[in-house]
Amino acid sequence: MKHFDPAQLTIPEVHGYLLGAIGPRPIAFASTIDAQGRPNLSPFSFFNCFGANPPLLIFSPARRGRDNTTKHSFHNVQAVPEVVINVVTYSMVQQMSVASGEYPEGVNEFEKAGFTAIASEKVKPFRVKESPAQFECVVKQVIETGTGGGAGNLVICEVVMIHVDERVLDANGKIDQRKIDLVGRMGGQTYARAHGDALFELAQPNTHIGVGVDALPAEARSSSILTGNDLGRLGAATAIPDETSVNEYKLTELSDTFITLQTKPEALRDSLHRHAQELLAQGRVEEAWKTLLSFNAR
Repeated sequence: MKHFDPAQLTIPEVHGYLLGAIGPRPIAFASTIDAQGRPNLSPFSFFNCFGANPPLLIFSPARRGRDNTTKHSFHNVQAVPEVVINVVTYSMVQQMSVASGEYPEGVNEFEKAGFTAIASEKVKPFRVKESPAQFECVVKQVIETGTGGGAGNLVICEVVMIHVDERVLDANGKIDQRKIDLVGRMGGQTYARAHGDALFELAQPNTHIGVGVDALPAEARSSSILTGNDLGRLGAATAIPDETSVNEYKLTELSDTFITLQTKPEALRDSLHRHAQELLAQGRVEEAWKTLLSFNAR
């Protein structure tokens, strides 16, 4: 590992390490208006949601690192404390990039990027018609985290109206992650698309807590074959097979392996680990546990 003290780095260097490692970051395509009522549209990847009661979103139009100037969106939410945060999908990402250009004050990025501005219901800023999810917000607070270049300006917003395109909903009225096709920001000029094989499901231990990786035999935890994800799948199991079931499994499913490698303990261990890995890939977690426990079973 290389070690870096932020105090010893330049602002662009700190910025690069942060953005290169923390991602993909969701994008707040923020629509605001200035004191004269002129629309502004700009993307920000320092963004996320921070509560549901009340529903809060926070984005940061940070100070520019190169010259310490502030962005039009930052001035607009102070003059008119309202914003619409539109999500960004793959089908609109190229236009979004156009809107991110640093145009002079008063230029309408909706027009520059070719987006359709539609009226909001509860706030003054416009919504982006092309975005499948739009959040009308009132700005509750703006926190300036510093006065130097690269400092963040946290815009804390409360959602007062949500708009979702029916085409991205599933049969239960929930947003279908395979339909919405969201885009995230990575480091440099790299983006990520949440689509196709990039999506996967992972059961959450909200009510059923797993036994933990520490419950595995020592040789499994230090295995050169089993990956961290393999260990995680095993640790998420809610119960450990009992000794009787392990012995039965050893006699019925693993007897040939034990007979063939009975004088080669290291080869036996590795063979069992590979077999357990194959079982995990098939979702057969309990059998994988039995395979690993069989190594020390009497």
